[in-house]
Amino acid sequence: MGDVLAGFHAAWEFESDSVLIRFERGIRTPRLFQALGERRIPLDAIAAVTLTPGKRGTVVLRAEPRPGADPLMEAAAGQLKDASDPYRLVLPAERETLAEYYADELRAMLPSKDAGPAERYLVRPPETPLQFKAYDGKASFDGKSVHFRWFWTGASSAKWKAGDQSFAVSDLCGVEWRSPEVFEGHLRLLRRDAGVAQPAQADQDPAAVVFGLGYGPVHESLPFAASVLAAVRTGGSSALPESPAGAVTGAGADAGAGPRRDPADIADRIRHLGELHEAGLVTDEEFSVKKAELLAEL
Repeated sequence: MGDVLAGFHAAWEFESDSVLIRFERGIRTPRLFQALGERRIPLDAIAAVTLTPGKRGTVVLRAEPRPGADPLMEAAAGQLKDASDPYRLVLPAERETLAEYYADELRAMLPSKDAGPAERYLVRPPETPLQFKAYDGKASFDGKSVHFRWFWTGASSAKWKAGDQSFAVSDLCGVEWRSPEVFEGHLRLLRRDAGVAQPAQADQDPAAVVFGLGYGPVHESLPFAASVLAAVRTGGSSALPESPAGAVTGAGADAGAGPRRDPADIADRIRHLGELHEAGLVTDEEFSVKKAELLAEL
């Protein structure tokens, strides 16, 4: 069609094989939309189109994504609030007739009315590298490996004992995202090795970071989860951008690789390790080994 339908916070551009959604960057635009920028949704990735009354004199045009077509929506697992749903276009009620016209046109263009779950992702994931701060650590993803670096102010003794973590995409089988807007929000990496038992509590699991007030916001942690999930499902293939030059990648990457760290940060971490040791949460041997590892990073 080549036409554009503009609503609050976004505009949809209808093309012959896709819908290009461009999100505004205004102060009232949901931060997730600002982070996404724009998304191209192939018609194959759309299961249905609806037009319903909205709140306060608005109508809502929504494209229902096919299950398994979009890593962002699969990672969200139904936890997004309506206001942050990237598949909703909210318009003034006086534009209902125009919205109905585009809804009908879009329905007529869908490849199949009975399309089942997609066999592969059809919508591109957010591009890497990505990172965000959780309550107990910093998470980063370079397209090949996920890295967790613990904060001495928030990480549990179990995570300190395990040390900073690095997980190759090939060692993972999925991602579990629990919205930071609910109690016990977290991002957990699901290990492929069935012999590795993961603690039930995310704050005790070295393969998870926990959220908190102001930590792991949706607009940062959800695109991160979606990008990791896409890499896991595609085996880190060309469906993802190449990792940046100098990035730590591959199964051989470990938490000690990369640039040397700030001596003040190392000192803080050793101080916290000493507090755990004095409290009896770390054995003499564990204290000596971990202290040596930290000193080696200077």
